[in-house]
Amino acid sequence: MLITSYNQSAFGDTLIAITGPDTATQTTQQNGDVVAILNDQNQVIGYNFFKVSQWLGSLTGKGQVKLTKEQVAKLNAAIQEAGLPGQLEADDKPKFVIGKIVDFKDHPDADHLHVAQVDIGEKQVQIVCGAPNAALGQTVVVALPGAMMPDGKIIWPGSLRGVASYGMISSARELAIPGAPQRRGILVMPDELAAGTPFDAKKAAAVVAAQA
Repeated sequence: MLITSYNQSAFGDTLIAITGPDTATQTTQQNGDVVAILNDQNQVIGYNFFKVSQWLGSLTGKGQVKLTKEQVAKLNAAIQEAGLPGQLEADDKPKFVIGKIVDFKDHPDADHLHVAQVDIGEKQVQIVCGAPNAALGQTVVVALPGAMMPDGKIIWPGSLRGVASYGMISSARELAIPGAPQRRGILVMPDELAAGTPFDAKKAAAVVAAQA
């Protein structure tokens, strides 16, 4: 899993690479312009690359950036040259996909939560959902582990009230769709979309506009 973010106005010419969730205790190792971040089990969970343009040239955009395999290889060479632990693994799988809710049950320990089994094409995953409009049979947008939401939140596997949850069924507001209603509720997409299809923001915007 690899999530990379770049915001020159906030952090200068620094690329942030995240490979695992934060832990309460973290340590860092630095050599030159590369910093490795390790969790409480001494496992690498990310890197900071200062003056990243020396390896990748000029980066554009603000927020999450997608790196090519060639760019990841250049950063791995920088990590190795710095003598720091770990390596990055290129990850080009879509993290926002269409899902189909194929099973929907009450959460055993929370009145306002439900446990959904969601078909995402290549497999079926379990997601705990609290949206009041969620229901069996819906076609939805799933943010999978490794997704970075528009507000910067990162989705990791976890659990809610003791039940495992692999991802998040998203609302139009969470996806930053223009005109999204400012209320709770997941975005329900047209049923003709196939499970596992990469999320298309333009199609989502059309759905939101039609429902307005």
